[in-house]
Amino acid sequence: MAQRDPNPFGGNGELDNPFQDPAVTEHKPTNQYATLDVYNPFDNPGMPPPYQPSPGMPAAQPTASLQYPGGGAPRPPEPPLQQPKKASPTEPKKYGSYGSQDTAAAATADLLRQQEELNRKAEELDRRERELQSASLGSSATRQNNWPPLPSFCPVKPCFYQDIPLEIPQECQKTMSTMYYLWLFSTGTLLLNFLATLAWFCVDSSVGSDFGLSILWVLLFTPCSFVCWYRPLYKAIRSDSSFNFFVFFFIFFVQDIVYVMQAIGIPGWGFSGWISMLSALKLNVAVAIIMLIVAMFFTATAVLGIIMLKRIHSMYRRTEASFQKAQEEFAAGVFSNQAVRTAAANAATGAAQSAFRPQ
Repeated sequence: MAQRDPNPFGGNGELDNPFQDPAVTEHKPTNQYATLDVYNPFDNPGMPPPYQPSPGMPAAQPTASLQYPGGGAPRPPEPPLQQPKKASPTEPKKYGSYGSQDTAAAATADLLRQQEELNRKAEELDRRERELQSASLGSSATRQNNWPPLPSFCPVKPCFYQDIPLEIPQECQKTMSTMYYLWLFSTGTLLLNFLATLAWFCVDSSVGSDFGLSILWVLLFTPCSFVCWYRPLYKAIRSDSSFNFFVFFFIFFVQDIVYVMQAIGIPGWGFSGWISMLSALKLNVAVAIIMLIVAMFFTATAVLGIIMLKRIHSMYRRTEASFQKAQEEFAAGVFSNQAVRTAAANAATGAAQSAFRPQ
């Protein structure tokens, strides 16, 4: 039995060193025989390590490359890694999926809604600022009339002052503006009625009375409707006046009846309504078409007038107006009128003088 070497790594001979065994040194890696232990993939990227058979192994084909388990084809060289393309400054960026786009759309809609709210608040602040400026001028300050809007060179000056955004409360401004447009629409319809009756008179000389009355209605209804029902409504909403509300309801109810009569168009009344249109249809189709348009406008005016009367009555019932309050306002207005007080004083003076005059 051989004596055991206390230090087998001391280098006392090839037999003493187990790594010098011929079975190990025979397969020692060389430049012609690469193994995974000495293969460096960064020396020649993209190429597999060379394969050389060891002594005693069958030689491979000259063109054969590194074979992989399973008998698969050799792996092609991998292309070099590419850096991700950087987006150009002008290229639009994609910030997410459809969910994020919906969120962005909702945020945009919310911003638009906030902008509208800010605009309404700005208008309200502007109206209050003008109210404060008007109040700071005092009751002695006179406002320059601005209606009807006439040019400066016209010898006739405006007769009324109205400013719906300034004098009318915000919750009633839409109703007041609608009534103003209703008055404009009815006035324009009367002008068209005048033209329609003129055309009818040109084809039938027996309807001269209708043509003459159409001129009268334009000259009469245009200013009277503005003064008799539009201005009372404006004053009633501006100062919450019960008396003006009652004046408006009474006169505008009569006005709605007139609108219905205009739409009916009884011959001889000066209105180009439905009945008059059917009468003109027998004479001339073109004139009948013009009168048909006017009849439709009269009908629309009557329907809108009835709707607005009901709406204003509902608004009136939500206020503190009452018939008793209207009587008090009427009495206060009569006694505060300078002309009435002067006439009453003159009457009282004459009565006293006649009482003390000797017979």
